[in-house]
Amino acid sequence: MSMTTPDWRERFVAIRSNKIFELVVISIIVLSALMIGARTYDIDERWMKLLVIFDVAVTVFFLIEILIRMIAEKRLRDFFRQGWNVFDFLIVTASLIPINEGEMVLLARLLRIFRVLRLVSMIPELRILMNALLKAIPRMGYVVLFMFIIFYIYGAVGSFFFEHINNVLWGDISIAMLTLFRVATFEDWTDVMYETMAVYPLSWIFYLSFIFLTAFVFLNMMIGVVLDVMQSEHEKYNREQGEGEAGEVHWIKEHTGDIEQRLQRMEQILLEISRRDADKSDSDGRKGNIRNP
Repeated sequence: MSMTTPDWRERFVAIRSNKIFELVVISIIVLSALMIGARTYDIDERWMKLLVIFDVAVTVFFLIEILIRMIAEKRLRDFFRQGWNVFDFLIVTASLIPINEGEMVLLARLLRIFRVLRLVSMIPELRILMNALLKAIPRMGYVVLFMFIIFYIYGAVGSFFFEHINNVLWGDISIAMLTLFRVATFEDWTDVMYETMAVYPLSWIFYLSFIFLTAFVFLNMMIGVVLDVMQSEHEKYNREQGEGEAGEVHWIKEHTGDIEQRLQRMEQILLEISRRDADKSDSDGRKGNIRNP
């Protein structure tokens, strides 16, 4: 008995959703990354040939894996609607560039390095982290802008007051901002502070206030932005998977319309039953009146 197209697609869907298949793909990605790292060492020619064979095998495996995922979709365009699928497709197709001694050898090796990023598309938790990072960058831009303003103000003040103490660190506003970055990262910042305190004993206020703003306030603001976006991404993932409180709320919202329709039908049925009972009682009353004039 020949199998129809939906039957074949269901088989590919089962393969794509199989946990063992996912683990095998993840393992091959890790091995591919180790293979790329091994190429950076000066190894024997025999091992290098073995790595080339393994690279071809990995490329064929990734090609088969991406074809399975594409066939498992009802429509091919549904596969390309997801950004991570497009990313995987580009990485796999770019890996088809052979590694030889030609002009494309450097490009081929660089593209194979990006195979490691396929772990992000395969592991949902990593996808959530990456999506949260990408979505948090625009929101963090305002924090970075505000931080730049603080750096600029403190850099101008430091250049005005401390230029004659150390022209190398405070010669102009650009150098002063680099010095402040050194202070913000706690890279021997006490040496800079003690040098200016020898002339201005209260200059420690300048440094401590700057560190408080940059290292504590702005850092916590950055963390707050990332955590807020990560929470939104987790809720979105739970809604899609139907898991957690967000998934339950999403299920209730989706089925609220059906519940309302059922309640309306039940109300109509009850109204019809009440009308029938009322008509029946009226007819029984009329018959009683006729029998007992």
